[in-house]
Amino acid sequence: MRYRYSEWDEDLIRRLLADRDLMRLFNYILLQTNGDVDEAMRWMKYLQERGVFADDIDLDDFERRLREDRIIQKMGDRNVLTPKGEKQIRQDSLDRVFASLKPGARGDHPMAREGNSVTDQLPERRPYNFGDTAADIDFNESFTNALRRDGFSEDITLTEPDLSVRQSESATACATVLLLDISHSMILYGEDRITPAKQVAMAFAEMILTRYPKDALDVVVFGDDAQMIPVADLAYVGVGPYHTNTQAGLRMARQILMHRKHLNKQVFMITDGKPSVIRRANGMLYKNPIGLDPIIVNRTLDEAVICRKKRITITTFMVTSDPYLQQFVRKLTELNHGRAYFTPPDRLGGYIFWDFINNRRRRLK
Repeated sequence: MRYRYSEWDEDLIRRLLADRDLMRLFNYILLQTNGDVDEAMRWMKYLQERGVFADDIDLDDFERRLREDRIIQKMGDRNVLTPKGEKQIRQDSLDRVFASLKPGARGDHPMAREGNSVTDQLPERRPYNFGDTAADIDFNESFTNALRRDGFSEDITLTEPDLSVRQSESATACATVLLLDISHSMILYGEDRITPAKQVAMAFAEMILTRYPKDALDVVVFGDDAQMIPVADLAYVGVGPYHTNTQAGLRMARQILMHRKHLNKQVFMITDGKPSVIRRANGMLYKNPIGLDPIIVNRTLDEAVICRKKRITITTFMVTSDPYLQQFVRKLTELNHGRAYFTPPDRLGGYIFWDFINNRRRRLK
């Protein structure tokens, strides 16, 4: 059969590539504008005026196609994201994070305990061992082994050395609370830490929703206080003029997880600052942004100990390199028997994804 290929339409290919890159740029700016579509479009036009992308790209046509594809819609006199648009940002974030992961960047952290699990078959095979179930035997490969040994004959004898067993991997069902710091320090000193943190959080959420549907995922943001938000609202999260109430975040995460039936419960906390506020029993805020206040620190560490007693592991992703703050995180990690990573924002995704995946899987013997 012959195929006849027409000439490459270079203009079409260029437009397709431009559309893809334009959409990714639009999605990233949406994270920076906290989901404000009209503000994102104003930034797109400003970037075009500055020569960031070609003048011949029609942004009005781009906006029209976004509306036709039901990525955005009119609500009153302004454009807003649709649920499809919110999901697209999460999926784009997931694609970006996985594309940036380098081979060999995985950690190796053993799972402390196993809960309800599902089993995935792996391509690898191994010899049969006493105790293996018949359901795990690959009879096609086992008979092939027997044929290799005896050659083709009418009477094939299958012996124990011929048996080949499928390798499998058990994925434990987890309940995870993602804690996201939205205090003012996440944009302090001109460094934008909240946008990459939000991007990773959205990618993480999309991975769990699509790849691990039996898992539970909740999102909590914390500043002066803690608040649980829907996953769909991650695109709209912004930093406020807040201090950092880590104790409130951990407490709310613990309360959420205690209502989950999953045996494995964990907290993933993304933060860049020290705890600087707690709420007293009388409801008043006690703040101290200078140094590590022992009252605030001790109440926060108390919460880490309570989580450990409830068998809730805290994994902290610290997007700062300040040794003074790292000392606090190490103490919190020690008391909780958890894990801590100190990482720049551009490598945050690699640490979170590999920690989550590796710590919920074990190789079955």
